[in-house]
Amino acid sequence: MQSKNKDPLVSIIVNCHNGEKYLSYCLNSIFNQSYKNWELIFFDNCSTDKSKDLIIKYVDDKKIFYKKSEKFLNLYDARNNALKYISGEFVCFLDTDDQWTEDKLEKQVKYLINNKEFGLVYSNYEVLNLKKNIRYVKYDNLLPEGDILSEILKEYRIGLLTVCFRKDNFKNFLFNPSYNIIGDYDFIIRLCKSNKIGCIQESLAIYRFHDNNLSHKLDISIDEMKQWVKNNKEDLKEIFN
Repeated sequence: MQSKNKDPLVSIIVNCHNGEKYLSYCLNSIFNQSYKNWELIFFDNCSTDKSKDLIIKYVDDKKIFYKKSEKFLNLYDARNNALKYISGEFVCFLDTDDQWTEDKLEKQVKYLINNKEFGLVYSNYEVLNLKKNIRYVKYDNLLPEGDILSEILKEYRIGLLTVCFRKDNFKNFLFNPSYNIIGDYDFIIRLCKSNKIGCIQESLAIYRFHDNNLSHKLDISIDEMKQWVKNNKEDLKEIFN
């Protein structure tokens, strides 16, 4: 149910499949947000570990909703299913192995309220590399904003964990469920065709790099990008010619 709080409601989606190992970091970064008017849609994609045990104790809180898939779905199909339950004006995604800074939602909601011409806002983020035991800011140079389609096609620098969307972005289309890795890339590229993109240059999230990151399975990623280029060949010609 939509909150009567004067601050806009933010729907946070956490898609989970066996995310127990780092889930507490993810959840605590949500619970500790300085911005308080949010709801959490926890979409359990047939986990077999103790992920449910970690979240179920919070479901008596009227802000937290536990949803379980009847069958295992690929990631972007799961994201689309979780979107069925949102009621917020703004929407954010946080995967179970990532986390936010405490002021992430506060700064992004304020930005979108004050900049109504932007369809979404993203930010820089930090990478926590567990293999090398190092932590660093992902991008050193200025990130683009505004009408940035051609720029991000040349160099894509938008991490989904940093994005805050307007709910209306999901009225016309959703994530393409045929992708396993590049679905956020495909979705945001499509949004860029009809939206100005806002940016907060500072780091507002932490991406945890480890052996099980799906996005680092390069063979799948390369195959999906080849298919994406093939499917969007005409649009790419129009943009770069």
